[in-house]
Amino acid sequence: MAITFAISLARDRHDTLDIAWGPGFALIAGTTFLLSGGDGDTTTRAAVTVLTVVWGVRLAVHIGSRSRGEPEDHRYAEMRRRARGNPHLHVLVRAYLAQAVVLWLVSLPVQVAQYGTGVHPAVIAAATALWSVGMVFEAVGDWQLQRFRTDPANRGRVLDRGLWRYTRHPNYFGDACVWWGLFLLACSSWYGLATVVSPVLMTFLLARGTGKPMIEEHLRRRRPAYVDYVERTSGFVPLPPRRSARQGEP
Repeated sequence: MAITFAISLARDRHDTLDIAWGPGFALIAGTTFLLSGGDGDTTTRAAVTVLTVVWGVRLAVHIGSRSRGEPEDHRYAEMRRRARGNPHLHVLVRAYLAQAVVLWLVSLPVQVAQYGTGVHPAVIAAATALWSVGMVFEAVGDWQLQRFRTDPANRGRVLDRGLWRYTRHPNYFGDACVWWGLFLLACSSWYGLATVVSPVLMTFLLARGTGKPMIEEHLRRRRPAYVDYVERTSGFVPLPPRRSARQGEP
């Protein structure tokens, strides 16, 4: 986070932090894999490291590509605008230090899984399957949204096709599935089970914290059609679309 903050100061834009989020987890996975050599189960260590690194690198590449040529993310611009005193120090405390703590806490299953005795092969299979479902929703959802945004014909419209027809946030739902899958790999001990706080926290942040609510508040203000989309589309877990009140009018 300190290195990312220094880079952000040089670029004079703090959404660099979003790019560093995924690699932060990959770094933790790689570091604990090296430190746990000779202690944990080799298969579980390899599985949790590979799955975490693949997820983190893909996320960084996507966010970096998405933000290229764009102005600073409105969340960080607003944070700086509302700062009392030095805006950079304000963002350092509110964003970088807060995310450093969350990064460590959410990654606890990854860290603990490296030192465990190893879970049953069936659990590894289930964890990998859940992680795969999450990666599909996250990667495909991001791809569909990026393609929608780059088409000038969609300016001012709301994406309600593909995965976005069944959930307003397929990428966030996928992210949650990824972390529940990684949590399963830590469940070889009671202290591994105790790391359930990590996927619970991640799911809360995505569905109720800094993820879904902030984005939806922003979209409601900018796109009137989004209100109708909210009425007929599940907020998080994919479900068949409902008939909105507007659709039911004669």
